[in-house]
Amino acid sequence: LRVRAWSMWEGSALSLLPDPARVAAFGEPHYAIAFARIECHYFVNRGFFETDDQLIANAHRLRDIPAVIIHGRYDLCTPVFIAWDLHKAWPEAELCIVPDSGHAMSEPGIVHELVAATERFKGQ
Repeated sequence: LRVRAWSMWEGSALSLLPDPARVAAFGEPHYAIAFARIECHYFVNRGFFETDDQLIANAHRLRDIPAVIIHGRYDLCTPVFIAWDLHKAWPEAELCIVPDSGHAMSEPGIVHELVAATERFKGQ
């Protein structure tokens, strides 16, 4: 199945360090088909943005919302320049580039920063 190869590649690209168990799980036929369908739906609909620059062009609407942009330095799925461009358009948001992480929110460095940001916003 081509969807299996695609899904397994995605599973391998999510984190900085290899995770054979995740890659195997992404290779399970039912998971791979579901994953490919969801991802294709997302891509066909252009990430549900009207234009490629919609987020950056409308970042001014976010300026009064406190936020932390947390991004893995070695994210293969969404390159780090995306977070940098968003931060330039939304300078009030704190930018946190996690040096030892990729895309997965389950990476230890990402988890640490998500919890820290959540704790800082608690009670606001």
